[in-house]
Order: sequence, then structure tokens, then C-alpha cells
Amino acid sequence: MRRDELLDAAEDLLCDQGSTALTLAAVADRAGVSKGGLLYHFSSKEALIRAMVERLIDDFDGLVTAQPDPTYTERYVGATLTAIRSGRLRRWAVVTGASGNVLLLAPLRDAMARWHRAELDEEPDPRASQIVRLACEGLWEVASHDPDLNTEDDLRALEQRLRALLKPSPA
Repeated sequence: MRRDELLDAAEDLLCDQGSTALTLAAVADRAGVSKGGLLYHFSSKEALIRAMVERLIDDFDGLVTAQPDPTYTERYVGATLTAIRSGRLRRWAVVTGASGNVLLLAPLRDAMARWHRAELDEEPDPRASQIVRLACEGLWEVASHDPDLNTEDDLRALEQRLRALLKPSPA
């Protein structure tokens, strides 16, 4: 069984039963492998959670990279809206909530710092870019708790407004 399939099984278990159900035995059972097969890839529950967090970070990095926009903040907006529209937020909420250990979230803190500092000095208006990135975080957080709050029309309008904030003011 591939590593990603094991991570999928762990995420599914978290989504269905919550963090108290996340044990190596339960993940192995959900994945249809022996506990030894799971331990081959992840030596502990902490290693499994760390791998889930790292996969989420890699996923968002991939979304940012895939955006065709010229500035990092515009790509960040596009990636955020893609994540919201695709339902990826549920994965983020359950995985980060499952860690229960601040040290396991250290890679996420590092990624967040990187995302919010990336190319900021190269933006036409660094302060507006910072505000837009922070607004994306707020939108992400709210959407993870209430995914039905915004319709597709709402999301399009929010995206248009966020992008408009990045345009230089006429002199």
C-alpha cells in the first residue's frame, strides 16, 4: 500500500470519528493493512500526523505554484479560493485539530511564516498584499467551519474584491 493511501485512510478516520479515534491500529484497519505495514511507513502516531501536516503544506504550495497570476499574492488568492471550492478545508481542519501537540504543527507554523513573507517586498503595494493574505486566512478559517456560508457568486465577488485591493491606486 502506498504512503498516500495510508494518509488518506488516517484523514478519513479523523473526518468520520474525530481525533480520539486516531490510533495506528484504527488507521491500519481502515486502510486494510496490518499494523506492521503501517509502521513500515510511519513509526508512530506522531510521525503519521506530521506526515499529514506536511502533505497539506505541500498541497497548498502546489496550488500556489499552479496559479497563472503574476504576483505571489495573486497566486495566494487563487490558491485559497481553489482550496475553498474543492473542499480541501475539511482535511485541514481535522488534521490540524488532531495533532494536540504544538511541536507537530511546527511545520505548519513555518509554512505560514513563509507564505506570509514570500515575495512581499516585490509586490506593488506590500501592505495591501499583507492585508489580502490575512483576509485569505480569515476567509479560509470561516469557510472551514461553515463551508456553506458563501455561494459561488459570493466567492467570485470576494475574489474580485481581493484582487482589486492589489491594484495600484490611480495617482
